[in-house]
Amino acid sequence: MRPKAASTNRTEGLTGPAERTFAVAGHVLTAPKPVPGLHLVATPIGNLGDITLRALETLAGVDIIACEDSRITRRLTERYAISALLKPYHEHNAALARPKILERLAQGASIALVSDAGTPLISDPGFKLVREVCAAGHAVIALPGPSSVLSALAVAALPTDRFFFEGFLPPKQTARRARLAELARIDATLVMFESGNRMQDTLADLAEIMGARDAAICREMTKMHEDIRRAPVSELARSADTLETRGEFVLVIGPPPAGAQAMAGHELDDLLRASLRRDSVKDAVAHAVELSGRPRREIYARALELAKETTAKGDDGEE
Repeated sequence: MRPKAASTNRTEGLTGPAERTFAVAGHVLTAPKPVPGLHLVATPIGNLGDITLRALETLAGVDIIACEDSRITRRLTERYAISALLKPYHEHNAALARPKILERLAQGASIALVSDAGTPLISDPGFKLVREVCAAGHAVIALPGPSSVLSALAVAALPTDRFFFEGFLPPKQTARRARLAELARIDATLVMFESGNRMQDTLADLAEIMGARDAAICREMTKMHEDIRRAPVSELARSADTLETRGEFVLVIGPPPAGAQAMAGHELDDLLRASLRRDSVKDAVAHAVELSGRPRREIYARALELAKETTAKGDDGEE
């Protein structure tokens, strides 16, 4: 029988009850107040059982928990009967919330920073806060734990000695294809996030640019409907219409094969078109030379052709 959850909100201005507690498997445990400073606490990415005892002790003991969404964090604190003062810290209020957090730290407070799921700062808010906390001379303490990036790498059955985390790809196809062409040159396993409603389009682009590579689609990791699919990118793209689009997705793409050849022509065109939208021909060529492995003279000639095509379309009034 689970203990009755304590109130999940402490009174503003107080440091909480004299005795702070949390409950695990029916046992109520006392949590001492952590040392003053900002504690970066990793929280479960799905299964609420995936949390460390140290994390629970810290969440129960701190003066404040700064969280993205108090409704999501409250599920965790209620599960473990933690009485906590929850304060929002997210991309929309960060500029106003940071000074208040720094003020409390200057008063000797212990504050936990959590994201909605996983390790704080990994594609989540927190970088500017950590930087300013460090600049002010306060302690920053990491409490390692769940991470969708590392979990996906572990189950993908792909090389893990070197990996590159991309985060979310651009939503527009032209920009996405150009970015994938750049990523294709990186000699490492690639890890990226994607939303379910864009998975089919992203897999189609990946199949054209990196079709021969082994890959894994990791959906809803640690949750009831976890689904891991491992196959070459081209095969995953062909079966993309069978994917359940709801949930959280992590894509893991294996590194390029040893002795991979220079960038294919269509990849070079995608890269140049994207670069020419924001850079001069000279800068676009320099960028492509670095990434493509093709001769500068060839790239320069192709860049001039594409630039003329773009100009001609503009003269004709085409979009």
